[in-house]
Amino acid sequence: MRVRFTPSARLQFLEALAHIRRDKPSAAQSFRKRSEHVLRRLEKDPESDRVILEFPELPHREVVIIPYRFFYRVEKKTIWMVAVWHGAQELVKPSDSA
Repeated sequence: MRVRFTPSARLQFLEALAHIRRDKPSAAQSFRKRSEHVLRRLEKDPESDRVILEFPELPHREVVIIPYRFFYRVEKKTIWMVAVWHGAQELVKPSDSA
């Protein structure tokens, strides 16, 4: 299994890092390292995290890396990150669009 980001999810992750970096650069670096560690764990067990509580009918799952929620779907041998949202954001149904 391999973790990959859709273009929109990659942009959301980079924007999250930039937002954190504005207040505290060391916190951004720590968040990035923590994210990389957690997302690598998914490669071994992609079903280990929960379904999206607000949308249990979707084939997507989520992993929380405080204060962000990473939404993903598993497709063959790839774990696609489809969205990265701050936990305080109002949630709308994730899409598979790029």
